[in-house]
Amino acid sequence: MTIKKLAIGLAFASLSGLCANTALAQGELNIYSARHYQTDEALYAGFTTMTGIKINRIEAKEDELLERIRNEGANSPGDVLITVDASRLAKADEQGVFAPLNSALLNERIPANLRTDTWAAFSTRARVIVYNKETLSADQVATYASLADPSLKGKVCTRSGSHPYNLSLGAAMIKHLGAEQTETWARSLVANFARAPKGGDTDQIRAVAAGECGVAIANSYYFARLMNSTRPEDIKVIESVGFVWPDQKGNGTHINVSGAGLLKHAPNKEAGIKFLEYLASDDAQRYFADGNNEWPAVASVKVSNPALEKLGPFKADPLPVGDLAATVAEAQRIFDRAGFR
Repeated sequence: MTIKKLAIGLAFASLSGLCANTALAQGELNIYSARHYQTDEALYAGFTTMTGIKINRIEAKEDELLERIRNEGANSPGDVLITVDASRLAKADEQGVFAPLNSALLNERIPANLRTDTWAAFSTRARVIVYNKETLSADQVATYASLADPSLKGKVCTRSGSHPYNLSLGAAMIKHLGAEQTETWARSLVANFARAPKGGDTDQIRAVAAGECGVAIANSYYFARLMNSTRPEDIKVIESVGFVWPDQKGNGTHINVSGAGLLKHAPNKEAGIKFLEYLASDDAQRYFADGNNEWPAVASVKVSNPALEKLGPFKADPLPVGDLAATVAEAQRIFDRAGFR
């Protein structure tokens, strides 16, 4: 049984009822997921095929899932929480929903900078800069700092400053530059906006291609999706824009993640650990790359994805994702003061 996109209250009530059945703990796993990618179906099916463990899944927004986990308390039927972005995982961790993650396999497979004591990243994506090739050059937008340069006044597009993707970038900048310099950057960035922040990352890329703005920040997998598209309008977008890996001569390009952890009151802890270890397997890591144009967290895994190959190699910021938790809230305060909303 896979529970998807039903009314949240009914879905959770149904799963809670299932948990009362003691047979559930014998061969089932209850996943709360804030990843909403249809391509993940193969990922879940692969686990069931390999282990025989049936997956019951509820998909909802992360805040809804966290609220439900808190309300369920020790009676929660949830075993694993999956979500995207380090700031969201850090938020869940701060609320104490995760159990300690004790797995020698995960410690061996997942790099230390991509895991914490309670959750691990299983795929990565980069925060890249996209620019209009007719109006700007790559050299003009080679760093995140360059987006605050007065020469780009009226040319910058971005999604909301309160979105986790941007908050994680802000948190990383605080770690590297300090709060004062990050706020100076944020205020200058806002002064360069072509329009008020709106839409998602794909909207920013399209706006750059249309000439509504000259440059934007976007997660790499959105760019890769457009590269892989055969739709004429998407091909035209990609032909109109270029991209850069920011900060290649400095700290490296900011990396974000998809990750998961075992829930504190998981009734199926053994199955939960098996699932998390499965996510670090070669096959599962390839699902992340082929299904959603993300990079495997396991460095040894080789993938064949035309878009990722075209994007090429780059220097990634090695900042531990767990460190972002300490500065995400401060990044939000800085962005609010700067008017980046």
